Amino acid sequence: MGRRVALALGAGGARGYAHIGALQVIEERGHEVVAIAGTSMGALVGGLAAAGKLDAYTEWVTGLTQRDVWRLLDMNLGGGGAIRAERIFGKVGEILEGALIEECSVPFTAVATDLNHRREVWFQRGPVATAVRASVAIPSLVTPIVVDGRLLVDGGLMNPVPIEPTAAVRSDLTVAVSLQAGHSTGMPVAPVRSGGMGTTVAGSVRSLTHRVSALIGGGAHDVADAPEHAVEDVEPVPGAAGAPAVSTAPGYAPAPRELASTEIFNRSFDTMAALITRYRMASNPPDVLVSVPSDACRTMDFHRANEMIALGRELTERAFDEAGC
Repeated sequence: MGRRVALALGAGGARGYAHIGALQVIEERGHEVVAIAGTSMGALVGGLAAAGKLDAYTEWVTGLTQRDVWRLLDMNLGGGGAIRAERIFGKVGEILEGALIEECSVPFTAVATDLNHRREVWFQRGPVATAVRASVAIPSLVTPIVVDGRLLVDGGLMNPVPIEPTAAVRSDLTVAVSLQAGHSTGMPVAPVRSGGMGTTVAGSVRSLTHRVSALIGGGAHDVADAPEHAVEDVEPVPGAAGAPAVSTAPGYAPAPRELASTEIFNRSFDTMAALITRYRMASNPPDVLVSVPSDACRTMDFHRANEMIALGRELTERAFDEAGC
């Protein structure tokens, strides 16, 4: 029997094509998506799905070659970001045909970050294309935009997998698709105790929750009313996943020459997003978590749509089978 699904789609560049596979599996299993919230690539795929335009987008991206992608990226020499990507967003805008969030058949929220006020912003009305463009502006990589005087960048800075915006919609299951899992091994929702039986340190997580309330609390309900979030330092649980590694560091070697500065930035962004995701999900865990490994492809591998869609399907099938859905 099909269930009503509230869906949170995470940030992660080209890995976000896996969201398409996840949506395909959910539909094939007879479930109904009743709410979608997305950050960055999750906002792009989620917005297209909510507007009923995902099939057209999928047909386009599955035919892109690496050369096509580089032609679309439009490198930027004027500051603000290395890539304007207006050709890509122009094509997405054509596919969306002026769709408005409030007119979508499925309630949709795109999450962005207001850099000036250091707060999370939820787009729940207005053009889908504008909301998506704000949400995918990866700092230093994709140029940011200004909406109503607010300098907006990638929502993954504060909410890599936005579960909270779906809470207002009645559903049977909350499904989250995270693109920040550990290297091909999966990411724990909560820290686990080292040694012994590896049981979840639920009490330790709960004790941390109030210290990161600004980080894991709800966001804004629109651009104008976005509340500011103050952030405190968080101490890791001793012996838990994500706790600091200890090294004597007797010397060092330079980073490999083939490792581009953009790749270093992307890995740094993914590392930060994985930590934020872990703490936010500890406070508000989904019923079904689909974890896409962060090394499944590079952030800018937008020519690998077919591969990532297939991976998204495989991982979603597995997650639903394990959850009995």
